[in-house]
Formats: sequence, C-alpha cells, structure tokens
Amino acid sequence: MKSINVLTFIASLLMLVLLVTDFINGKTKFEPPVGGKGFALIELFTSEGCSSCPAADDLLANIQKESRDKPVFVLAYHVDYWDRLGWKDSFSSPDYSRRQVAYSHWLNEPQIYTPQVIVNGKAGYVGSDESALRNAINGSLSAASLGSVALQTQQHGERLTVNYQVTGGSTSDRLLLAVVQKMASSKVRSGENGGRTLSHAQIVRGLHQVTLTPQKKGQSTIKLPAGFTQQDWEVIGFIQNATTGEITGATRATLATLPDAG
Repeated sequence: MKSINVLTFIASLLMLVLLVTDFINGKTKFEPPVGGKGFALIELFTSEGCSSCPAADDLLANIQKESRDKPVFVLAYHVDYWDRLGWKDSFSSPDYSRRQVAYSHWLNEPQIYTPQVIVNGKAGYVGSDESALRNAINGSLSAASLGSVALQTQQHGERLTVNYQVTGGSTSDRLLLAVVQKMASSKVRSGENGGRTLSHAQIVRGLHQVTLTPQKKGQSTIKLPAGFTQQDWEVIGFIQNATTGEITGATRATLATLPDAG
C-alpha cells in the first residue's frame, strides 16, 4: 500500500511539473477545455490623444499575435472625443464614440473612458488591465457559444460581397461586419502623446450593420475604405443582441485568399 502511495505521489508531482512548464512557456494562455466551443470578441476603445492608451494598444497587439490559431477576435475603435484636445486621430470616427456610449447603456456604466475593453459585449475593463482581460478571455473561451456565423467574401474592385449565414440567437440579433486594418503607425505631433510614434493593431476602419432576414442568411455588399489591400486587412463578423449588447458568435474571413479580386 505504501509503494502505491509513493508511485501516485511521483505521478502527481510529474504532472504538476509539466503544467508549470507549459504555463511558463505560454502554452496555457488561451487553451479552452476539451470540447469547448467558446470565443472571445475583444473591443478596445482607444485614441492617439490619450496618454494611457498606448499600453492598451500594445497589450491587444500581443494578444492578437498569441491567439492567431484560437477563436479570439480583436477590434480597436479609435473614438473622436479626444480629437478636440490637441491632436486629431486620423483613425477616429464619431460612429465608434457612439458605439461606446451604447455600451455604457447596455452595461449600465455611468461614464465612458479610454482605454476601455469590452469582451463579448457583456463586461468592460480598463484596457491596460492585463490580468482582468486575460481572465475574461479564458472564461469566454470556456463558455459555450449561443450562436454562430459563417461568412463567404469576395472582392469586386472597391466593393466587397459578403454571403452570410447565422444560426442560433434570437430575433433581436443583428450581424455586424468590421473591416479591419491589421497594422499601422502614426507620428503624433501634439497632445498628450506629442513626439511619440504609436503602433496600432486591428484598427476598425468601417463597421457595417446587416439586418437579418427571417432565414438569417443572405448577401450584403459593402464599400471598402481607401487604402484597402487583401494582404493587410480582414473582415470580422459577429452577432450582437440589439437589446442587451451581448455578442453570441463571431468569425473571421481572411481576405488574402479571395478569388476574383481587382
């Protein structure tokens, strides 16, 4: 009996060593349980005029790199309410400020701020709070998805045709298509980040809403932003409940392999 206990102890110790080694090597960062069908859609509200935003931009860029083979989708919205305070962010849009205000109502938060991160439309965090964000991502990957979306996209000159099919969810759902520039940099000449060159990742350059048919499938055409290239941009689609803000499914369409471009 004692020899069996010793063997059990040694086996448990070896398993602990392997788990610690995997953690140190970063292998456990975004691993959902076996059979998990979760996803994480991370929406960052940021601005080049905000001195605390570059740290959040860098964190999200790192998460994007780490999670390329995982169902983790990063969107960075540059809001425009910082533009009047010394530096106009060329990526900013009032549409993204309005989206953040919508989240303040959905999440019952009294004010908006940057940098802010929303995960799956259900919870908000300070964008540079790495521990909270990673815990939220792991929790989202462990939870079963309530819906799914499939996208087939094809470029025709300055327009993109998107064929979509949504499953699950409710009648309050809408499909949103984000046109994303994967990387960019800016030299900021004034404001809180004056004199700095800032790097950006997963910049939303267009957000398009699709009204779903009763069959939840169809086709939509969107105009592509200036400077679009298939290699350096992508489209991320996600399902959002218009009443609660909860996001129930998300997917990515990689544009680099699309036929009939040009």
